[in-house]
Amino acid sequence: MTPLHRHQIAWLSRDGWHHVLARDRDDEARDCLRHWALQRLPLVVTRQPEQLRDGEIALGLSAPARWQRRRMAVQLPRAAVAYFDEFPGLARLLGQLPAPARMPLRRLAQALQAHGMAARPYGSHGWQALTGMEHVRPGSDLDLWVGVSSIEQADAAAALLADGAGPVRLDGELVFPGDEAVAWREWQAWRGGHTRLLLVKGLAGAFTVRSLSHFEPLAVAA
Repeated sequence: MTPLHRHQIAWLSRDGWHHVLARDRDDEARDCLRHWALQRLPLVVTRQPEQLRDGEIALGLSAPARWQRRRMAVQLPRAAVAYFDEFPGLARLLGQLPAPARMPLRRLAQALQAHGMAARPYGSHGWQALTGMEHVRPGSDLDLWVGVSSIEQADAAAALLADGAGPVRLDGELVFPGDEAVAWREWQAWRGGHTRLLLVKGLAGAFTVRSLSHFEPLAVAA
């Protein structure tokens, strides 16, 4: 069984969409979800609340401007997912970004790859790459998540992301094995001794850590 993780996308089966559309919703939400079903667009794995029924998972979507950029949540049987996938890699996104940002971001992707890592956009830029619709606002941050397997990789990724991407402001997360994610800016501040606590997020919720030792066994455990 494919393990769930943050920012993972899920493609529903035909029966899965029937399940989603059978729920009672307001007209705007129903119209958006019908479009998603007709176009066979994916949903994204979200926080998994404790009150889920056995065999169910929580998914969601971030709607484009056409539907007021609403966030919508659904709960459905895991069996309704045909397969899981990921947001497209950073290189596939460059064409929808301002021209001055493309070369710095291409260099960023190459530098991360040299360290054994890859960046995947999520948030408004990621959704726009998937749907072809208007999700991005003027001045929107580019949210990237980078999978890291060690403290050293996390430090390297944060340093590369901090170099920036021209006119586009970068934000996002470093995701450790076991689906423990930290905002890369917060990681860098914590590692620099500017904060005492670091917020760690996962599908079940969030908690804070004080010690770097929390991350040392994660790569081994994975």
